[in-house]
Amino acid sequence: MNENLFASFIAPTILGLPAAVLIILFPPLLIPASKYLINNRLITTQQWLIKLTSKQMMTMHNTKGRTWSLMLVSLIIFIATTNLLGLLPYSFTPTTQLSMNLAMAIPLWAGAVIMGFRSKIKNALAHFLPQGTPTPLIPMLVIIETISLLIQPMALAVRLTANITAGHLLMHLIGSATLAMSTINLPSTLIIFTILILLTILEIAVALIQAYVFTLLVSLYLHDNT
Repeated sequence: MNENLFASFIAPTILGLPAAVLIILFPPLLIPASKYLINNRLITTQQWLIKLTSKQMMTMHNTKGRTWSLMLVSLIIFIATTNLLGLLPYSFTPTTQLSMNLAMAIPLWAGAVIMGFRSKIKNALAHFLPQGTPTPLIPMLVIIETISLLIQPMALAVRLTANITAGHLLMHLIGSATLAMSTINLPSTLIIFTILILLTILEIAVALIQAYVFTLLVSLYLHDNT
């Protein structure tokens, strides 16, 4: 049971070679590029969503922060398409791997923090010691603020991993229950299957929301350091 339950989270291989790289490179192929003066409805909708998302995230940024717009838009598209593709049967979701999420979170967080120390070092250091702090509490607050800063990329990665993994496990358990009940009690099977459909709709929303939350938090870290 445990092996079947967690089998979908094992990185797939082809002839003994890891196939995760090919799976990660696949989502960008689903975003077609326009080659014509007049676009079709799919590309028009795609461009409208990209402009809407980038406008919403970049409104609070200054000129230096807006140089990250292409990276942030690419990030949210990649995470959203990867999460949605993982909902397909017999597919692999790279965002359930903590190592991959850390590989996305740490460089983006480090880039934002380093930019803050380079451009606004006084404001960056001021975050470690709030104004009006009593003198005896200064060492403790500096340690706490340092830990809270260093834990930000871990929180980003764990949040995305936990939400996507929990949803996949719940869908797997309810799907197994539906299959087991199909030969025992038909009315109960229909009820469980209805719950499974509603959960699938919820997971589609969670896949998109988690992509937005991940990118929005990176954008907020960038805003604090620019």
